[in-house]
Amino acid sequence: MVNKEKKEKDQKDAGRENLREDAKDLHIKTKNFIGRLLDIREDTDRESTVAAVQKDISFKGHNAWILIFSIFVASIGLNVSSTAVVIGAMLISPLMGPIVGVGMAVAINDVDTLRRSLSNLGIMVSLSVLTATVYFFISPVKHETPEIIARTYPTILDVLVAIFGGLALIVAKTKKGTIASVILGVAIATALMPPLCTVGYGLANAKWDFALGALYLFSINAVFIALSTFVVSKLLGFPLVKYANSKRRKRTAQIASTIAIIVMIPSIILFVKLLRQQVFQSKANEFVEASIRYNGAEILKSTNDFKENTIDVYMIGELIPQGTIATWQEELNEIEVLKKVELIVHQGSEQNQDINELSSQVKSGILEDLYVKNQEAMENKDKRIQLLESELSKYRGDAFSFEELSKEAKINYENIEEIGYSNLITTNFQKTDTIPTFTVNWNDAVKKSDLALQQEKFASWMRLRLKLDTLAIKNVR
Repeated sequence: MVNKEKKEKDQKDAGRENLREDAKDLHIKTKNFIGRLLDIREDTDRESTVAAVQKDISFKGHNAWILIFSIFVASIGLNVSSTAVVIGAMLISPLMGPIVGVGMAVAINDVDTLRRSLSNLGIMVSLSVLTATVYFFISPVKHETPEIIARTYPTILDVLVAIFGGLALIVAKTKKGTIASVILGVAIATALMPPLCTVGYGLANAKWDFALGALYLFSINAVFIALSTFVVSKLLGFPLVKYANSKRRKRTAQIASTIAIIVMIPSIILFVKLLRQQVFQSKANEFVEASIRYNGAEILKSTNDFKENTIDVYMIGELIPQGTIATWQEELNEIEVLKKVELIVHQGSEQNQDINELSSQVKSGILEDLYVKNQEAMENKDKRIQLLESELSKYRGDAFSFEELSKEAKINYENIEEIGYSNLITTNFQKTDTIPTFTVNWNDAVKKSDLALQQEKFASWMRLRLKLDTLAIKNVR
């Protein structure tokens, strides 16, 4: 009995050991598979990549003219709010080269390349802004288009696009045989040209907030593209530039590391700040849509301010009790992200005063919302009126002129003495239908042998004339 139990125990232990071995083997195979699938080191051409990056840094001759023309194209696209034109400008812009050069130079401790990249980038940015300013100064179209407004402030999505776009760009550049389609796609996605054109628009029209916001957006894109290049270059083990003087190499490495830290720390802080702001706005909008409800009152407009920690809701209709507003505030404080946010409800007897105190932007937003809602309501009402008039015409006989129809019938069929018209309402207890019904009196001049043929021809003519599939004709002799 003891031997049997010992044997069973040994079998169980052996089974567990086999299972562990199988799991370990599966883990190794999975790891090897993923490694082979995602490993790009073997297919990386480091020397050619560095040479290609350094070549793209150059800014003179053809590149200068291409940049000027692409800036004009992008400015025109923003001016007329044409996304297709803006995309075309981004495809031909050479702005990406110096930015990638900065990231690569910092990663490999190449001071000369770094200096050349920064100087060329500065010249490119200055020329781009100058060209855009000249265009918008002489352009007769001065109003803000949606394409311009969209480039006045960065969001967390812009940061993410810059990060992943920069990663895709440098990975494509390091591959043996550069993937041109990826580089073009990144040029479109990261959108370096439109913000610089918007800076020119702000300077030309003295809209300094537009200029600063767009310059901020461009800086974010440029920094994160360079940072992505730096990270990938380090991970792929690009060789450091060697200097004959060891002290110079050490100093260069220190400078490069300092620049990397200076770029990374503010970038991380900015990323976290934008992420918090995006989450705040999203949660605030969700709260207003889900919780701010009161019978007899309707929301005109809602705004939120991340800096001031406030949510403003403008309402119209019945006066909302303070107890209800206090309940909304308690619900708001239960949301982790909105704990310290103050809910301000503008309504009731103070509503006229509140609306007068609104900013012009909020006023225009309220008027726009009301206009859109009224337009939708009017369109729906017009459609219902048309439908009802169409249905009513069936009962009134307004779909055609009975007098004209009777005259035509008399001309075509001279043996008709009298025509009557009415709508017959019928039902089979499942569906009710309205059938146009005509009563036709024929005189005795028509022979009995021809009467049936005349009646059939008259019925066919009436269906074609009135374009009706269903009608009833009662013939009387």
